[in-house]
Amino acid sequence: MQSQFADVLAVLANSEHVHILRDIHRGVERETLRITEAGKLAPTAHPEKLGSALKHPLITTDYAETLMEFITPVANDIKVTVQQLMDIHKVTYRELGDELLWPLSMPCFVGAAEDIVIAQYGKSHTGRMKTLYRQGLTHRYGGGMQIIAGVHYNFSLPDSLWQLLAEREQRELNQDFISERYFHLIRNYKRVSWLIPYLFGASPAICKSFLKHTEGNMSFSELGKGTVYRPYGTSLRMSDLGYTNKEQADLKITYNTLDEYVTGLRRAITTPSTRFSKIGVKVEGEYRQLNTNILQIENEFYSTIRPKRVARSGETPTQSLERSGVEYIEVRALDVNPFSPVGITAEQMQLLDVLLIYCALKPSAELSWDEQVITDTNFNRVVMDGRNPRLTLQDNGYERPISDWLEDIFADLQQIAKVMDTAHGEQDYVTAVNEQYRCVLNPELTLSGRVMAHLLEHNIDNSVFGMQLAREYKKQLEQPLSYFTEAEFDRLRDASLAAQQELEAADANSSFDDFLEEYFRRAACQSPDC
Repeated sequence: MQSQFADVLAVLANSEHVHILRDIHRGVERETLRITEAGKLAPTAHPEKLGSALKHPLITTDYAETLMEFITPVANDIKVTVQQLMDIHKVTYRELGDELLWPLSMPCFVGAAEDIVIAQYGKSHTGRMKTLYRQGLTHRYGGGMQIIAGVHYNFSLPDSLWQLLAEREQRELNQDFISERYFHLIRNYKRVSWLIPYLFGASPAICKSFLKHTEGNMSFSELGKGTVYRPYGTSLRMSDLGYTNKEQADLKITYNTLDEYVTGLRRAITTPSTRFSKIGVKVEGEYRQLNTNILQIENEFYSTIRPKRVARSGETPTQSLERSGVEYIEVRALDVNPFSPVGITAEQMQLLDVLLIYCALKPSAELSWDEQVITDTNFNRVVMDGRNPRLTLQDNGYERPISDWLEDIFADLQQIAKVMDTAHGEQDYVTAVNEQYRCVLNPELTLSGRVMAHLLEHNIDNSVFGMQLAREYKKQLEQPLSYFTEAEFDRLRDASLAAQQELEAADANSSFDDFLEEYFRRAACQSPDC
């Protein structure tokens, strides 16, 4: 099996094919809280000067009104993606006045539950549905999950690579083959997804105030007056303190085929939940959630990776996948990097590229539900205690030292990095992998290790650390744009506001109840003529 991986990599390294690797496409979605100078959640609405949160393609909000989300356009050059993300931050800061952007995944000081305001998207049916969905999340899981920030990495491999693999396997290159190979990638990612919180988890400590807003129950050490932490923790954002739905485990959604995955998700959005039915849907004339099913909509299903396709108007995510197959994958396990003004670095993207190519090229047997449970167990062990040098993970029925497994993975990643550098005529990928290999040799060099070292060395609370960085990054981002123009941002702002107004006018004389009924009729339908 290892020789098969080496053979494919050797073919890619050939001068005839190596250019293929220059056409990987990627994009970043970065979340960040708007906060006050006092280190609390901003009480203000999403700045209208930035445009419509419902319709702006680059600047929007996620769960809470204060939780901003920045989305880069698709690009095939990491330097371009970084420039795009920097410019979005620069433009946003100009309109925030005295407010700051919180540079950590876990939130700043959180007071009363009423301080967590659900994101507002206007009066259109689509906008009201988005807000109602978040209202349902609050009733189901509490408000705390609405203010946790992460980074998503969108990644696609070029058709020329799929063509090369299809020829080697004597298969026809079509969308079925591409979808099959993306699920191949996803299964391998699930097997080694614990590597993400190990290297890039950056939330080993949290503000104690957050514990009032979550049902999670775990042991902590205390630091200062207001911070708790796990001594070997990596990503408390990805723990039970974050977004969990214990009923989802019963769905047993797996990743062996596209049909299998879609069937599982569709079952989730149509299966009633005894627990959530107690909340009610419409109580005394006011909606509390979209429905009482295990998932209100497909996006409520939380996974560390998702197969994706850009949906057409009116399509659900599964319908778009059924129509035309997998277009790209979305990695969802990344914490915000507090040591970057934009939450992620080029070096992280390079490591992710190499890791995802590794997952695409290594053999990938089907992953049963029981095996998938083991991958989730490994992930959770690393989330809670990933820097413990004595930590073991389950591998093929044995407890394996994490350091041993890391050595094996990085041996393959270094080979891929060399091929990537050949393709790009640089040394950036080898440098990035070698830099992360230092974290294999010393777990305290990981992001979570660096965070804890800073907190302990300076004996400061998480809130002080976050505010120091927030103020520093605001100054750093007072620079001219480097990729977009001012006119482009003005155009996107005006177009988004106009599009929202147009949508609201079109919906003014129709029923929101009817809109929801029709939406869920279509969502449950398996026919392309829905």
